Amino acid sequence: MTDIVRDNPSRHRFELPTGAGLAIANYRRDDTTITITHTEVPRAVEGRGVGSALVKGMLDQIRHEGRKVVPLCSFVRSYIGRHPEYADLLF
Repeated sequence: MTDIVRDNPSRHRFELPTGAGLAIANYRRDDTTITITHTEVPRAVEGRGVGSALVKGMLDQIRHEGRKVVPLCSFVRSYIGRHPEYADLLF
């Protein structure tokens, strides 16, 4: 796995390459927010921190863009709850 999370606007998702395929976070974007609707990690790498790395990289990019996040995905919502340094991104 690389630690490079990339935004793929044409597919409306953030992506993190792993040796087992892509970990993804689907989103909807508007003028000021990004709504995260679903995250998915390849089954072969579940439980190895891939989802957390994806969400951290995604939230760092959202912060850099000056946007807020609406975490409809329970994994993202839980991650932010465990990492209060990202609470300021909540819309």
